[in-house]
Amino acid sequence: MNDGRESGMYVQLGRSATRVSRLWLGTVNFSGRVPDGEALRVMDAAFDRGINCVDTADIYGWRLYKGHTEELVGQWLARGPRRDDVVVATKVGEAMGDGPNDRGLSARRIIASCEASLRRLGTEHIDLYQMHRMDRFAPWEEVWQAMDQLVASGKVRYVGSSNFAGWHLAGAQESAARRGSLGLVTEQCLYNLAVRHAELEIIPAARAYGVGVFPWSPLHGGMLSGALQKLAEGTAVKSAQGRSQQMLTRLGTPVEQYERLCERLGLSPAEAALSWLLSRPGVSGTVIGPRNTAQLDSALRAMEMDLGEEVREQMQALFPPVGTGGEAPEAWQS
Repeated sequence: MNDGRESGMYVQLGRSATRVSRLWLGTVNFSGRVPDGEALRVMDAAFDRGINCVDTADIYGWRLYKGHTEELVGQWLARGPRRDDVVVATKVGEAMGDGPNDRGLSARRIIASCEASLRRLGTEHIDLYQMHRMDRFAPWEEVWQAMDQLVASGKVRYVGSSNFAGWHLAGAQESAARRGSLGLVTEQCLYNLAVRHAELEIIPAARAYGVGVFPWSPLHGGMLSGALQKLAEGTAVKSAQGRSQQMLTRLGTPVEQYERLCERLGLSPAEAALSWLLSRPGVSGTVIGPRNTAQLDSALRAMEMDLGEEVREQMQALFPPVGTGGEAPEAWQS
């Protein structure tokens, strides 16, 4: 395997000593949007190109049935690389059923969900077990009681979060510190060129507490991948759906200007947006969701790209930050 270390492909997993690729292979597009055979080929290709983290969730695969994607990752692990060479990340917290305890972050739910994920993944441990979103009804003492138990039993190596606010990160870390626990090592948040709310408090809090930030949706569902041109050509797939489609109704003009800028500079919109994100302060890496190897290779090219400060500033001017930019509270002070 070409590990890519010469090009700075690997970073620490938050403040832990484990090293992980800056690009994580996200699997949300598998199981319904990408045929299983193609998904397995993409996982093979990602590993062969040096990506050592596969990111999934218990709920992924809902287009077929919840849990399908973890099963698919399990199939790949059984026939693919050595288990110790892969960082397996999954999540807990979303609704897996209709019962009153089939969602959330109670100790009962965390432990039962971990056991179920282990069975689907066909592995003895999860490298990074992430809370998919905040549960306001679960006290931190209960959450860490469950997570510490899983870590002590060897079923979980590290704990991460997803979709937390800055004050949630602070609360989690302060509670973990009181227990003598390592606490969170990563946060997955929505952050890209068009959606920059994370700059206010999430990224500053993560940096203060040693939490690595690995944003999801770096192209905002394909909106930043040349969506308008694809729509005009009739080749749009994901960029004509969901998050991208909704945002285009509000940001059509700056997206059009962005695509013109990229065309003038001879840049791929997708690669430029991904390169911009990877250059941002406090961002350790990002979760990508390629549907084929061509998209995978495009993301790897973006990781090696240096846009230069002038181009980055031109891009940022098209998608202004919240307030005056930067961290809160200064960002919203005149």
